[in-house]
Amino acid sequence: MVIQTRFRAIAYPLVLYALSASIGGYFIWHAMNGERGLKTRVANKAKIAELSSELDGLRAEHRSLERKAGMLQTNSVDRDLLDEEARLSLGRLHRNEVVILLPKAAGN
Repeated sequence: MVIQTRFRAIAYPLVLYALSASIGGYFIWHAMNGERGLKTRVANKAKIAELSSELDGLRAEHRSLERKAGMLQTNSVDRDLLDEEARLSLGRLHRNEVVILLPKAAGN
């Protein structure tokens, strides 16, 4: 009887401490490595910085395209831009091509 009582007096606290430690370890591990853990936060911040720089580039490209579209939509169309876009869409422009526009002859 004394041995059982002494065993229970030692075993129950040890089991409870082990159970508490494993539950605490579970939560600590997930706080560090889980989906919303501290290590993931660092990775997410790096990804946010990368995507923010990409977004800035896309916004600059969007502004440039809006400016070009505005030049083509007004009553006074920018002829150089119109010529450039027409040549690009028709496939008549090459990288190394030099375009020289000559004035029309008086007879034509």
